[in-house]
Amino acid sequence: MKTKTTDNQIPVSDKQREYVQRIKRNNIMIRIYQVLICIGFLILWEYTARHHIINDFIFCSPSKLFATLLSMLKDGSLLFHIGITLYETLLGFAIVIMGSLIIATLFWWNRTLSRVAEPYLVILNALPKSALAPVLIVWLGANKTTIIVCACSVAIFGSILNIYTGFVNVDADKIKLIETLKGSRFQCLKLVVLPSNIPNIISIMKVNIGLCLVGVVIGEFLAAREGLGYLIIYGSQTFKMSNVLLSILILCIIAMLLYMILQHIEKKLSDYF
Repeated sequence: MKTKTTDNQIPVSDKQREYVQRIKRNNIMIRIYQVLICIGFLILWEYTARHHIINDFIFCSPSKLFATLLSMLKDGSLLFHIGITLYETLLGFAIVIMGSLIIATLFWWNRTLSRVAEPYLVILNALPKSALAPVLIVWLGANKTTIIVCACSVAIFGSILNIYTGFVNVDADKIKLIETLKGSRFQCLKLVVLPSNIPNIISIMKVNIGLCLVGVVIGEFLAAREGLGYLIIYGSQTFKMSNVLLSILILCIIAMLLYMILQHIEKKLSDYF
């Protein structure tokens, strides 16, 4: 078995190199299969719509969606609606993460407070958030504030519970060590609790970004005159199904891109934690 070495590098055997190449080839093949499945689905969709196997008025076709995309890009309406939905989603996401961290920290700091509030958080987390949207409209009006609050309500309660659970499950020996060395509770939080929970917080963020997008769309269904959720409702009411399906596809793409960004951040941070 041959090995190759270079200056300041660990020797790599042929078997190891073959294994790495096999993993790379496998990853490439997976990507190819994913692309082929997507292309095959689009071709089948176009074929069945053109030959009236499915109702092309209800289901449209990729070519109609592409024509609608070009039309809305030319008049600038699509980018405007995407920008509104993205702004509301990211603002709601930021509020959820910051609010969850602050409240979970308060609960960790004061266990009595956490024991009092935890049952209420469980109830609010289990409550169907779509039921809150009409109430929020009455309370706050049909505006962006209502939509952002709706987005936050979908994610924040579960986020608080999950982050707090991560905080209380930190290695107790590390906490005792800092306390033995006369460290303060703030030092325990700074040196042990928060660093130990970075992977958990990133995982929660990956879930919350999708939940915030769902909350924004729910809010836009009821209280908006702009945004992708509004396009879906308006398109369904006026039987412009190409607008509806195009908006749904764009929402899928936005959710995937936001998740991939957080996944990339997670990989970068994994080298440090």
